[in-house]
Amino acid sequence: MKFDLFFSISQTPVNGHTPDEATMFRNFFAQVEAADALGYGTAWVAESHYSSEVQKAHHKPVVPHWEGEVGLNGDICQLATRVFARTERIEVGSAVMNIVCNGGPLAQAERVATFAAYHGLDPEERRRLHLGFSAGRFDFMNRVTGVDARNTWEDAAWPAVKGKLFWEAAEIFLRLLKGETLSSNDIPEYTITRADFRSDEEWHKVRDLAGTKGDAIPLPRRWSFEATKVIPCDWRRELMLPVIGSHDPNLQEYVNRFSPVQVFNLSITKPEIIEDTHRRMTAAYHRDGGSWQRSFMPRTVFVFLNADPSKSPEAQRAAAQEEARAALGAYWKALDGTLDPKKVEGAADNALIGNADDIARQIRERFHPDDRLMLWFDFFNHDNAAVIRSMEAFMAEVVPKLETAVSPS
Repeated sequence: MKFDLFFSISQTPVNGHTPDEATMFRNFFAQVEAADALGYGTAWVAESHYSSEVQKAHHKPVVPHWEGEVGLNGDICQLATRVFARTERIEVGSAVMNIVCNGGPLAQAERVATFAAYHGLDPEERRRLHLGFSAGRFDFMNRVTGVDARNTWEDAAWPAVKGKLFWEAAEIFLRLLKGETLSSNDIPEYTITRADFRSDEEWHKVRDLAGTKGDAIPLPRRWSFEATKVIPCDWRRELMLPVIGSHDPNLQEYVNRFSPVQVFNLSITKPEIIEDTHRRMTAAYHRDGGSWQRSFMPRTVFVFLNADPSKSPEAQRAAAQEEARAALGAYWKALDGTLDPKKVEGAADNALIGNADDIARQIRERFHPDDRLMLWFDFFNHDNAAVIRSMEAFMAEVVPKLETAVSPS
């Protein structure tokens, strides 16, 4: 089993305290340096854009109840450069890069190629950027950079339109990173059909707005460009591993026509979907990447570990459970504006909570020995020393209790 870390760098109030930006970044670097020394494989870092606090005043706020900033890392390439300079072994992952906003897939491909060219200049460099990419969870980040509905029917069908937009962006992004020369005419044009909607009522409403009675509504390309190629193009592609952030099984398979693309996964995904993904990707994974491995689908997991030596095992368990309830409750309240005990309970079912014995048992019960876990210790927790203590306790007290050894990433 492989153990990575997930870092949110989320500047939110916890117990009435919100650290300033400099403190947030200093805490992150202290934690990633500790992770490197402890032997964690990859530091996956959330990427976010523009102020989630300011967007609450938009006409379509996405997270109207969130206090503070969802995330402070706006550029995984710059951050990775600094992480690699301060560490020796740990790799870096984007969790995840939005390839739709800020210029779209062409601009993002150039950004990644430039980073990779610099990063690989040292012939001894072996550490990789695990390039998680998606169309972005929070749409305000796309809207402020011009990626929005272009007419009334696209607005009514936006989730479906955004899905097809991501197909378009993903192909452009991956083919440019391969070094291809292409134009927008080389990318398929998509359509919206009944299959993209949950009900006939929704479909008929959108079709009426589009002024058509046909079975499909053409969706003009989002990005129009003449033949182009990303520069620099002569860089070590083994140092960059694409990981798609999409639950669409057809898209997961489609992108593997172009290059080996792994799958980014959230902790709340149902086990049957996890296993189906592994089954499908065993057949669909691009041959240049070798055979599909379970570790190619990293899974985020909340961790609430209490290993305080002054407490009894029962007291450690109770303290961890209380920390989990408070953090998960704050999270769902920030997202929804209300505290929903069912959602908190559901999230807790997907978390690792308790003392070292509890967490080792939960890992053995819930995960395959070949899985790759992104352990999330800084979730609604600004106590830098406490986060590092938990990271240390996991390696020192949880890992030895597992039957499988930690493998390098």
